[in-house]
Amino acid sequence: MGFSEARYKNATYGVTRTDFNNGKSIKLYAEELGGRNYISLNYYITSNSELLIPCEMEKEKVHHFLNNYII
Repeated sequence: MGFSEARYKNATYGVTRTDFNNGKSIKLYAEELGGRNYISLNYYITSNSELLIPCEMEKEKVHHFLNNYII
């Protein structure tokens, strides 16, 4: 489990990452500090594939965050 800060769309986000299932599953939650925007997802590595599952938000929003945030 870890916490870090990231920059995304000119805002600072607090990012929490929790690894479980021997590192084969990741839960990531990023919340805009002082704002109301957030990103939430689960990522699973299976024997056949990798699954990225957004939590109650559009997949495109999650992909854009993951491809454009700066630590």
